Amino acid sequence: MRPENCATRNHIEVWHGRVLPSGPEQVGFGTVLLGSLLPILVWAGVACFVCFVYSPVVAMALGGLFVLSFVVGFGLRRRAGHSVRCSVHGALGGVLDKSMAGF
Repeated sequence: MRPENCATRNHIEVWHGRVLPSGPEQVGFGTVLLGSLLPILVWAGVACFVCFVYSPVVAMALGGLFVLSFVVGFGLRRRAGHSVRCSVHGALGGVLDKSMAGF
């Protein structure tokens, strides 16, 4: 994949489409996080709830699930020929987007 085509809106899905640029241009890490505020808050809220109600070990297992999903997404994007930057942004956006699919 050509570097100028990587890290565009076509490769990185974020939760809120309104934070994306109007055309196919590079999307920064801050934009990915801004577009993913709701999923980040839900993940953090569930982790805090689980930590206080059950135990910190269960919250660590939930964090491990998040990290495992991120690593798998990163690996799949790298195998598809994306750059490291695009893979990080896409994996984070993908995990946050797919985790909110039920809402």
